[in-house]
Amino acid sequence: MKRSTLRWLAGVLCVVALAGCEGAGPPRRFDNNDLELAVGNSARMACSCLWVMNRDEAYCRAWVKASPDVARFSFDANRKTVEASSFISWAATARYVDDKRGCILE
Repeated sequence: MKRSTLRWLAGVLCVVALAGCEGAGPPRRFDNNDLELAVGNSARMACSCLWVMNRDEAYCRAWVKASPDVARFSFDANRKTVEASSFISWAATARYVDDKRGCILE
């Protein structure tokens, strides 16, 4: 292929790629900071470990543990929920819905 044809083709591909990105919007932002993300992720992962993967509580505590270890967990087997908290200000609760959807953040 001629060099001018390759440049034209590259230009067309760039325009198509940019048009496909239009409307994608900015990525989701968490209002507070990374601790909000950390406790939410920890709650959902611990919930999934317990009721989707069917592991015991000790295994799930070790599996979800992050470094530094900032999240604390409370498990409610009757309601199938996990609450994770960090320091005083941040907390999140994940609830097991069913086999199809697994755990969701409340």
